[in-house]
Amino acid sequence: MGIETLIAGMPGTVAQGIIYGIMALGIFITFKLLNFADLSVDGSFATGGAVAAMVIVSGKSWVLALVLAFVAGAAAGLITGILHTVLGIPDILAGILTQLALYSINLRIANNQPNTPISVDKYNLAVSLRYKEDALITVLIFAVIIIAIMYWFFGTELGSAIRATGTNPAMAKAQGINVNFMKALGLVISNAIVAFAGALFAQFNGNADVNMGRGAIVIGLASIIIGDVLCNAIFRKKRNFISTLSFVVFGGILYYLFIAIVLWMKMPANDMKLFTAIIVAIFLAVPYLKNKANSSFRKAAREGGKNNA
Repeated sequence: MGIETLIAGMPGTVAQGIIYGIMALGIFITFKLLNFADLSVDGSFATGGAVAAMVIVSGKSWVLALVLAFVAGAAAGLITGILHTVLGIPDILAGILTQLALYSINLRIANNQPNTPISVDKYNLAVSLRYKEDALITVLIFAVIIIAIMYWFFGTELGSAIRATGTNPAMAKAQGINVNFMKALGLVISNAIVAFAGALFAQFNGNADVNMGRGAIVIGLASIIIGDVLCNAIFRKKRNFISTLSFVVFGGILYYLFIAIVLWMKMPANDMKLFTAIIVAIFLAVPYLKNKANSSFRKAAREGGKNNA
């Protein structure tokens, strides 16, 4: 597979990266804003794909498929929220329980079929890998709309309350904010966006698989971390919320570009999880090592100044 093949497939690669970036926007809400370790997204991503596939197979439009996938994801997030806030189950365990339950639920949604094909030859889809350029434009528009809505919403009083809950729950509670409600609402919005991305992903690939969400949390976190490091490097103190959200999507694109290059270099596909872990570890380590180096430099400068005095 030559460089020409890699370049020819770039629109499709970028389109898939943007879909992952949309998924990462949902994970960003829980991971960054709420400081909540939500592992249910592996299940809700597949839920979005299963719901969208069944709606399309039944002869309904892809618009309805995306809407119902969004609603189904919101319901999945609500389950995690209830497990955590009402029943007092720790965040990680609540997410794991929801993810576990969603596997069976997704199978039931798909009529107990682990894989549901939705070929672009038979159905009208929002996006398809066969039409890479059109898919790229479509998912880019979706990403821009979602970023704009998130930017607006988290600037409102309700959105600010969610952010305050994640930053300092005790202080938020002291200010009269219903912390449990805000956590549940954040989980609902997060998983709704993740399921929406899952619905796009299923249409893009032409099938919905109950295992398609496996590793989604890792991909989402990788996108967030890559975007966060690059955003800090480029904007520094001029960084704002909309640039942060935009770089989450950009992180998804870069992540999938890395994967495409790895596959192009004919490295073993079985090592993909290893490559992902290495990529995330590198981007996590860069800020720490940079700060450590700067601290050592400043310390050396201070000691040098004292010696000269």
